[in-house]
Amino acid sequence: MKVIHSSETHLCQWDKAEPLEPGDLVVVPSRYGKDLGKVLGRVCCPAAREKNGAKIFRKASEQDLEKFEENKERERQAMQQCNERISAHGLDMKLVSAHILLEESKILFFFTAEQRVDFRALVRDLVSVFKTRIELRQIGVRDEARVLGGVAVCGRPYCCHGLTDKLKPVSIKMAKEQNLSLNSMKISGPCGRLLCCLSYEFDFYREEKRKLPAEGSRLRHGGESWKVMEVNILAKNVKLSAQDGRYMDIPFNRFTRKDGAGEWTIETVE
Repeated sequence: MKVIHSSETHLCQWDKAEPLEPGDLVVVPSRYGKDLGKVLGRVCCPAAREKNGAKIFRKASEQDLEKFEENKERERQAMQQCNERISAHGLDMKLVSAHILLEESKILFFFTAEQRVDFRALVRDLVSVFKTRIELRQIGVRDEARVLGGVAVCGRPYCCHGLTDKLKPVSIKMAKEQNLSLNSMKISGPCGRLLCCLSYEFDFYREEKRKLPAEGSRLRHGGESWKVMEVNILAKNVKLSAQDGRYMDIPFNRFTRKDGAGEWTIETVE
């Protein structure tokens, strides 16, 4: 299930007889209150359903959908008025989105800022304008990308928006493990942070490299000492260099290790 306004995704339970199909709109509990969600698909594993407890309240009615459309227009107006108040107060913050829940008299404003912002005067101002509860929540640049969405460098929608909202830590080590360029322009997304997709194949690369000599290690072959320069997972070969500057590429299947330990050896091709 995917919450419409933020791309938040999680498992929910549906205990009623009426079946739900992918694409159906439902009223669900979100981290902020009752909200509109879209069914992404069924989970067939009973254990997974029992472990993740949120229950779907009901299938969205015509009144729910009308309320949702009305709220979208109110959100656009709230964004405009809030931006005007931010400018009037001279606050160093960027308003990202405004959201109104289906069944609560509350407006949520999400913003980014380089530092902590004292927005108490802004909240009082907004309450006097909208006559309802106001919540301002500071989010990071990755959360901003997740909420707003967009097109990534690969030409597809942002992973954090189109695939999952579970933002996992991404480190430069993941790029190194995959022999990617460490140029920040090439491995960073539009949000300015490291690409989320660096984490997708990290575990695979790490496990495959454990089966082979480590980069920088030395082994003997043909009576000479060779240094492992690169382990290329995609090409399935290892680049070695000799002390006199010679290089050679050896396929993975020629590397062996007695009893899974000890020195690496290279099988000779007859």
